[in-house]
Amino acid sequence: MKNRISVVIVFALLSMALLAMPALSHHSFAMYDQSKTVVMTGAMSRFVGQANHAEMYFYVIAPDRKGIAKDKDGKNVEWGVEMAGAAAVAQQGISPETFHVGTVFSVKLNPLRDGKNYGSRVGAIAKCPENPTTKKSILPAADKNCDSLPGVALLGGTTF
Repeated sequence: MKNRISVVIVFALLSMALLAMPALSHHSFAMYDQSKTVVMTGAMSRFVGQANHAEMYFYVIAPDRKGIAKDKDGKNVEWGVEMAGAAAVAQQGISPETFHVGTVFSVKLNPLRDGKNYGSRVGAIAKCPENPTTKKSILPAADKNCDSLPGVALLGGTTF
């Protein structure tokens, strides 16, 4: 009887380990260059809330803060950032309601190794404050980020 219980326990542990492997491999961040952290300031273009990973897409604001950055073809430069699942980031105050289209924020991310405009969030997101009259985001000074503004909201962490 004792041997039978041991076999059942070993089988159960092996089964759980085998089932966990695909989940662990799914959460690999090997595609991101974790030796690089870039800080970008942009205007929200869309929020994709998914169970596994929420994503925010934004148009990069030019370093001089005089409009959206353009690529060599004259198109708006858009980036995406991967985060934890939608429920987890909502608990951190990051949701479509708090980051509506046009919301300006700064984010630190580890970019993809292949050079595409996408990365994995690192730390808090600094949400620029809004002008109470116009309800539009206040932009930081040239070459500065939202964390430099009084009234900035840090979401998803305590430091930027």
